[in-house]
Amino acid sequence: MRTGLITKKIGMSSMFNEKGERYTLTFLKIEACQVVGHKTLKKDGYNALVLGIQNVKASKVSKSMKQVFANVKIVPKAKLREFRISEKCFLDIGATLEANHFADNQFVDVTGTTIGKGFAGSMKRHNFRGLEASHGVSVSHRSHGSTGGRQDPGKVFKNKKMAGHMGSTRVTIQNLKIVGTDNEKGIIMISGNVPGSKGSYVYVKDAIKKQQCLAN
Repeated sequence: MRTGLITKKIGMSSMFNEKGERYTLTFLKIEACQVVGHKTLKKDGYNALVLGIQNVKASKVSKSMKQVFANVKIVPKAKLREFRISEKCFLDIGATLEANHFADNQFVDVTGTTIGKGFAGSMKRHNFRGLEASHGVSVSHRSHGSTGGRQDPGKVFKNKKMAGHMGSTRVTIQNLKIVGTDNEKGIIMISGNVPGSKGSYVYVKDAIKKQQCLAN
């Protein structure tokens, strides 16, 4: 199991294949992605690489982080992220990772934070159909209706689907296909939708389920 990459979502487009079918493309940008630190099984209890992306001024990071970057002689980074790896997949601190870390037609898992929608009702948030738009229903056509039983159990269970905050959650989309990479510009093109708004950080790693299928 090797490390993934920290990328930034820069936009979307679409293309047509040979059959004339249209499919969505998402463009991810990788900029100055370097190995900042190691996590080892002996010291930390697990093996991982700490990656950083996008150079920033030293004044933009905390005092403690300035010392961390100074110790490894790396320019301060805007974003840090750990990736679990196998013991054989360690890279030297300061090593740079580029778009060609992934190959064309490879499957990857992409993790990001979805766009926040604020407070949403049950119909928008959970696709409820609402109440009847006929006799007997007044001023509550878009409500979610009853939320529990009567005296027994006498409460509303946790995780009940109701109105509330929608979006801004960590989501992983599995088995997305890489259409192409541009190593000079640091761009990765992925077929399909990727969670997150334009300019948000997205984490890409090898598809775990495809690896298991190949292993079997």
